Amino acid sequence: MDFSGFYKLPVKERLAKLREAGKIGAEDEKLLLDGDALKMGVADRMVENVVGRFHLPFAVAPGFVVNGKEYVVPMVIEEPSVVAAAANAAKLARGSGGFSAEADEPVMVGEMQVVGIKDGAKQKVEEARERIMAKAAEFAAGVERYGGGLRGMEVREISTARGKMLILMFEVDVRDIMGANTVNTILEGAAPLVEEVSGGKVRLRILTNLAVKRKARAKCVWKKEVVGEAVVEGVLDAYEMAANDIYRCSTHNKGIMNGIDAVAVATGNDWRAVEAGAHSFAAIGSYKPLTKYYKDAEGNLVGEIELPLAVGTVGGAININPLAQVGQKILGANGARELSMVMAAVGLAQNFAALRALGTEGISKGHMKLHAKNLAVIAGAHTAEEIDAVVAKMKESGTYTVENAKKVYGELKK
Repeated sequence: MDFSGFYKLPVKERLAKLREAGKIGAEDEKLLLDGDALKMGVADRMVENVVGRFHLPFAVAPGFVVNGKEYVVPMVIEEPSVVAAAANAAKLARGSGGFSAEADEPVMVGEMQVVGIKDGAKQKVEEARERIMAKAAEFAAGVERYGGGLRGMEVREISTARGKMLILMFEVDVRDIMGANTVNTILEGAAPLVEEVSGGKVRLRILTNLAVKRKARAKCVWKKEVVGEAVVEGVLDAYEMAANDIYRCSTHNKGIMNGIDAVAVATGNDWRAVEAGAHSFAAIGSYKPLTKYYKDAEGNLVGEIELPLAVGTVGGAININPLAQVGQKILGANGARELSMVMAAVGLAQNFAALRALGTEGISKGHMKLHAKNLAVIAGAHTAEEIDAVVAKMKESGTYTVENAKKVYGELKK
């Protein structure tokens, strides 16, 4: 399906394109258009103290090729430049076959904390490993039906200001769900036996968002003749700054998460968990970039990314929020692993686009141009006609500031 010029189309024509491509149906189109997909009654039952619903733009970035398969990527975000940057980076990658990606099996880790232990407690737990694993497995029946289940247990002893503690780490294959509730249920079910065996008191029973057993990786080659020598050198210099300066590295990784979080929200996934996992993974040893860049033998730019991505295609908010289901349908991933691979590719694309801009013309020029519609609204424009008129005038002047937007709008009103 050819999505060239997609961003120039009116909203209804974009939706028509998605329908033509088989990404959405008539009911999906209605949900995306009417702005009332999440009914108040449903929202009121999702969280406490509901007083309304908060809206964000739901966009798509077409043209992503990952492992030879073409995706239209749903993104929910308020930042104007993110969707355009991701789509452009994907377009530039197509000449070399797009992105290659892989993901680990969807194994989540849950931690059980045992306090008040005496000498020999760790050995007792180790000796009772088979009993504890069998008890924990009783509470994994739900995920076992889909091919998942308990995969292992590790026991550690740590010294703290509150005394020695045991940490039991349970590994659970959660298949196509994110897995938090499943892991927590397993831990809580096994806790009484662990107390009996260890002689201590079980306190925390909770999964960790540092999902190092559930990482995704993506790689892309941007050809020198496509992006230009200046871009290759600029990206490499920008990457080296991030690799050697923590202040830059923080923003470098934030840019990666701009794309990944937007996909997580659009598909009903827990973006806070994804953020926590990514940044804690980046901080193992010392805080470092989640991506890396280098030249291949032909002088092309190679980018790689690796990070934990605990996401699902079923369960949680996905089953409740109709728009999350539409997002999953548009993306068309066959399971959580495939979703994580696409998200990793989006993160790499987002990072490349940011470094390309930073290392050449600077971030503000393109960013503020894409921000023009927001500037027009801030200046007072309300209708689509007024917003487009203000944007056109700013484009003529080449000055994208709030002050200029207000000046242009004032002149148009006269």
